[in-house]
Amino acid sequence: MTSPGKLRYGWTTGACATAATTAAYQALLTGEFPDPVTITLPKGQRPAFALAREELADDHARAGVVKDAGDDPDVTHGALVQATVRRARPGSGVTFRAGEGVGTVTKPGLPLAVGEPAINPVPRAMMTAAVAELAGRYGDPGDVEIEISVENGAELARKTWNPRLGILGGLSVLGTTGIVVPYSCAAWIDSIRRGVDVARAAGRTHVAGCTGSTSERVAAEVHGLPEDALLDMGDFAGAVLKYLRRHPVPRLTIAGGVGKLSKLADGHLDLHSGRSQVNLAALAALVRAHDGPAELAAGIAHANTALDALQQSRRYGFPLGDLIAAGARRTAVAVLREAPVEVDVIVIDRAGTIVGQDPPVRRADQGAGDPPVPPGVGG
Repeated sequence: MTSPGKLRYGWTTGACATAATTAAYQALLTGEFPDPVTITLPKGQRPAFALAREELADDHARAGVVKDAGDDPDVTHGALVQATVRRARPGSGVTFRAGEGVGTVTKPGLPLAVGEPAINPVPRAMMTAAVAELAGRYGDPGDVEIEISVENGAELARKTWNPRLGILGGLSVLGTTGIVVPYSCAAWIDSIRRGVDVARAAGRTHVAGCTGSTSERVAAEVHGLPEDALLDMGDFAGAVLKYLRRHPVPRLTIAGGVGKLSKLADGHLDLHSGRSQVNLAALAALVRAHDGPAELAAGIAHANTALDALQQSRRYGFPLGDLIAAGARRTAVAVLREAPVEVDVIVIDRAGTIVGQDPPVRRADQGAGDPPVPPGVGG
């Protein structure tokens, strides 16, 4: 399949697991593996998958499918997804087990109970439906245990949100449609939402949406936040704010570099360089509106980058970073609407130095009588 922009669609881990399960169960029933194996996706599409592994024994059948994520930069692209299907106790129905490379849920707040294999509800429903269809066709009761494994899944999981979300030991088996849309960023946004859910379930009253690892470190140090309160929002400020509007946490810190947060201050909710640009004219207007030097306003209007604008402002002693933080905070509050969420913003430079805040905040390790952290103090 090809997307409108000529990029090739791919298949989710859940779709691959369903194909492997279908092939393995049919082999268990008939002694033969269908290859290719065809499945039905939630919206009715019927893709076919080639099998990469086949194994049939007296008590189980195993099939494997190599995941093709299309042109999406998915960490699981090329991974071998295997399903092992075994007979189960009569009347037990379909049960699931985490095999090698598939994680186990250890924290509340996810759509699965603690202790369950990290096989999400839609893939479970797809596999259960596939078993039911084959059981009906071949007159089998359909009482089976399905074990899903992903080759090198534990290593791949380190590149995902899973450890932070409390999914340990491997990857999650994901997918709501079965189809990976290239560069849709749906998986990242879903991870942001699950991060909020986990933080709320853990009783966190303060979370931080951070654009990268450096701003995450600074936010954690300033506020003393634990790992499960840190949301790697990347460019998706809007995803954080809109989800918190519906599922509020009492306090939100937004932390990021001057370039990305200047775009948030300008009203952009997607901070990716391909979808929003730094508005240098708006930054120059900020200087003029706050009685900054005319020379600085002119210099910023012709700056190369937001960082260049910041460096110029610091030479004049002008608090451009604080004004960017204030603008970003106004945008965030507007998106949150009436949600009971207090917001503060921390702007940093590339070295992790705090160059702007709104309002000024106190570090977690400061005493009650200590002054707030001023701009320019390293994080």
